[in-house]
Amino acid sequence: MITKQAVHKLFFALWPDEAVRQALVRLQSPVRGRLIPQEKLHLTMAFLGQQPAEALPVLLDILHATHMPPLQLTLDCYGYFKRPRIAWAGMSAVPAGLLAAQGELMARLEAAGFSAATHGEFKPHITLAREAKEAPAEFSLAPVVWEVEGLALVESLPDGRYVPLTKTGKPGSDPRVRPDLRPPRIGSDPWV
Repeated sequence: MITKQAVHKLFFALWPDEAVRQALVRLQSPVRGRLIPQEKLHLTMAFLGQQPAEALPVLLDILHATHMPPLQLTLDCYGYFKRPRIAWAGMSAVPAGLLAAQGELMARLEAAGFSAATHGEFKPHITLAREAKEAPAEFSLAPVVWEVEGLALVESLPDGRYVPLTKTGKPGSDPRVRPDLRPPRIGSDPWV
């Protein structure tokens, strides 16, 4: 939802469909900590933080210019970030296409003058819990296979909800990306 506020807290993400979200919730069962709500599960590609409303057209152009190949992600391991105390699910084999797409996205953002937050090398993951003491010892559940269909530009609203503004990939592939939430069209049709 693009509101009429002056700044928007934004990030680019892989946004799972409902079936994948339900499978990701299953991966949370052995995790101890403050679990991430199902509707907020995603894989962050680039965190932008607070951005002025005037930046939205450029960010939409970057979204649609970034090549996001069809990918199959196999989430088959757990991990843990000590400093923010985050337990996450990840991939023992990260597809080269995912790394290439994230690298292209970061290069496009930098070329356009945006400073996306990085915390070292890109470590693709889905945050399962915050305030976690550790990750589960072993991955004993069936892996989650996620057929990624596109990249999303997502807004983090003041009330804590995450709302995808738009997503590349199959039109209508995610019912949460509603036509009434889309920003006004600028130049070419950004909704393909």
